[in-house]
Amino acid sequence: MGAIIEYENVEIERADRLVMKNVTFSIGEGEFRYLVGRVGSGKSSLLKTMYADVEIPRGDRAEVLGFNLLDLRRRDIPMLRRKVGIVFQDFQLLQDRSAAANLRFVLAATGWKSKSDMDDRIAEVLKEVGMENKAYKMPHELSGGEQQRIVIARALLNSPRLILADEPTGNLDPQTGYQIVSLLHRLAEEGTAVLMATHNMQMVEDFPASLMRCGDKRLQTESF
Repeated sequence: MGAIIEYENVEIERADRLVMKNVTFSIGEGEFRYLVGRVGSGKSSLLKTMYADVEIPRGDRAEVLGFNLLDLRRRDIPMLRRKVGIVFQDFQLLQDRSAAANLRFVLAATGWKSKSDMDDRIAEVLKEVGMENKAYKMPHELSGGEQQRIVIARALLNSPRLILADEPTGNLDPQTGYQIVSLLHRLAEEGTAVLMATHNMQMVEDFPASLMRCGDKRLQTESF
């Protein structure tokens, strides 16, 4: 199983403040991994380095899907982000258009041209997340869990090998949150690596997987 994320002795800074140091880990194809730690421990900052939203100032190695983050050209950032699926806690759906139109917007923005190809891909990812009958719904007509399923469908559009999920259950009730985590685990079983940040340790116990723990500006990897 090849590694799709490899970090070695990486430092992370935000606003000239050291957030994490000596970050070393790797994640392989189809692996599910939790990222845990207190608020402010660096979870989101670490995730953001992986799609070049936060620059890495120093490190011996930092690679995601073959992209060298230590020497990444600005023009290559859109290509990196196209290969990574990102799931946010606060959904970030466009409120003025339907679920399907939200997905079509992303496909058009990432270079898809054929309307029929876009329609086929939208139908595929909506079915994957169990939302094939909600394509016409506006975001405000969907529950929180349904909106998060649309967000996961959006993350799947360009068939990413990696999904980064930043507290994807943070705004959901426990039952709905468990459904979302179960879905992410299934995607990993199907071959997409998933790194999920969470503070819900009960969920980690109920859906076990290896985890990385942020604390004291360091990252510790723990197997289950």
